[in-house]
Parts: sequence; C-alpha cells; structure tokens
Amino acid sequence: MSTATAKVGQPAPDFNLPSTKNIQSLSEPVKLSDYKGKWVVLLFYPLDFTFVCPTELTAFSDQYDQFEGIGAEVIGISTDSVFSHRAWLQAPRDKGGVEGLKYPLASDITKEMADNYGVLIDGKGIALRGLFVIDPEGVLRYSVVHDLNIGRSVEETLRVIQALQTGGLCQAEWRPGQETLKVG
Repeated sequence: MSTATAKVGQPAPDFNLPSTKNIQSLSEPVKLSDYKGKWVVLLFYPLDFTFVCPTELTAFSDQYDQFEGIGAEVIGISTDSVFSHRAWLQAPRDKGGVEGLKYPLASDITKEMADNYGVLIDGKGIALRGLFVIDPEGVLRYSVVHDLNIGRSVEETLRVIQALQTGGLCQAEWRPGQETLKVG
C-alpha cells in the first residue's frame, strides 16, 4: 500500500539517491537540495534495458538544451541499481542503451522515493512512469503518471514548465509567447 507524500502545491519530498553523476566512481548522489533555485523534472521509469524507457529518456536528453534554456534540470529515476544504470548508459542506443544521456540516472533501490511520490507498483518493486515538476523553491507544481506502456511528451513537459514560469493563468493549449488570461 502506497504511503505517497508528494502533493502538488506542497514541498516536494526530499531525496538523496545514488546516481550516475560521476559515472566512473558512482560516488556522487543526487539530492533535491542540490537543485535549489532551478526547476527540476523527475522522470520515474520502470526498468533499465526495456523497450519504452529508452525512447523516453533519450527524447528528454535530445531536448536537454531546451530544459537548460528555461532553467530546468532533469533526473531519471528507477528502482534499478546505479551499476545497472551505468551499464545501460554505456550501451549504444542502437542496442537498446541510452549512451550519451545528458542528465543523471538515480537509483531508488530502496523504493522509498517511488513510494513517496506514489508511483511504486505494489508487489512488483518497480515504478510507473511518473513525471514531476518541482519549482526553484522546492514545491511540487506538476504531476502526471502514466501506465507502463505509454511514453511521456518532452514538448508537453517544456510547455508546462514555461506556463508555470509565467505566474499567470494559462488557458488550454497555451503556448510560450501567448498572453495569459486576464481576470476582472
């Protein structure tokens, strides 16, 4: 049974996870506190070396400069070990790997973070495809969870962050550069 504590509009649950930030030594964790002042996109995914996962993670990596351009960082997270993450990062893309990924992968091997964010599949020990956007002050601002067979949209994630950054009311299908709604 999930003990999810992540709620939109509330401080995001903290984390300190082993990661591939230093792919050689695997000694540099990712911590929410390290990202203070930046937007953070958390990408929970089920498992390394699977089918939909590499398409998503590489799509976010291929557009990483756009995330950096709006002050956002991306972190991929699964319940696999950092050793599995490293092997996957070293595997060529045409062989099902994610070689060249521009952001770190974190290991939630204890499954505590997936549980805190409400994406842990009970009895399976893996995460659903959860995407969470945390603002520069550490507040969870956006959450979407997909079933295992559906990949997420880089374009929609960028649009949501840019909409949140306006501080205004953004109508359906709002796009960067458009006016926000005026009330009154």
